[in-house]
Amino acid sequence: MIRMLVRVMALLLAFAPLFAGNPRADERNPSPKGAKVFFLDLKDGQTIPAETTIRFGISGMDLAAAGSSRPNTGHHHLLIDVELPPLDQPIPSDFNHIHFGRGDDETELSLTPGKHTLQLLLSDGKHVPHNPPVVSPVIRVFVDPAMVEKPR
Repeated sequence: MIRMLVRVMALLLAFAPLFAGNPRADERNPSPKGAKVFFLDLKDGQTIPAETTIRFGISGMDLAAAGSSRPNTGHHHLLIDVELPPLDQPIPSDFNHIHFGRGDDETELSLTPGKHTLQLLLSDGKHVPHNPPVVSPVIRVFVDPAMVEKPR
């Protein structure tokens, strides 16, 4: 009985980091100096159709699927109409925080008419931003109601 208790305790201690709270900044995966993410073919203040293809760029790092632990890699997250999430926690997954965990570098985006903000944030294989974070500038776009396709 005591041997089994010791084994259980050893297992709990071995897996404790997986259940620990938020990673400290020095425990987050590092990003190389000069690493960047950015939008291709999309400029701040641009008017775009309601349905459009958004392409993402990256330099100084490589794309890798979620779950990967290779150094200097990550995957994109598209932030729509929200501020940056806490940078020491996994990025939420909802309508405003779109994950591209397969290493995608483009998406078909459908937005409502009006003003929107878009921003890219790279994360490691566990969806936690790197240290320092690799984040794009905020891009403001406008979807003109006249550009919205009317149903037939």
